[in-house]
Amino acid sequence: FPSHDNSPLKIDAALFDTPAAKEFLATGKNPYIGNEEAIAKGKKIFQLYSCTQCHGADAKGQVGPGLIGPTFKYPKNATNKGMFETIWHGTNGGMGAKGVGLMDPTDPKNGITPDELLKIIAWIRSQGGVTGNE
Repeated sequence: FPSHDNSPLKIDAALFDTPAAKEFLATGKNPYIGNEEAIAKGKKIFQLYSCTQCHGADAKGQVGPGLIGPTFKYPKNATNKGMFETIWHGTNGGMGAKGVGLMDPTDPKNGITPDELLKIIAWIRSQGGVTGNE
């Protein structure tokens, strides 16, 4: 995973602790795309972390950019790997990092886990636009 400056984004492989997260780490494909149960959980997590405040209730954008495509503020977000990187690590001058251990430097357990993030992305992709697994 590259970071903003294209250096490798270091994420502890141990955090990829579910079958879906392990599959994503190995293949870059999000196995939760189209999974209704995962999509429902992803929507709840999107709301829990106040993502709606900037991206809107349907992820089509408000203060922050729309997330469903087909055009993206960050073109790599057309892929699930790219969107994962953007959300995990944050953006330059925009959104802060949301990944566990990065979101709140004072609390290494605070933040979104890889499995939760895949569910959020599955929900975003369910809103239309691209699936990211193409």
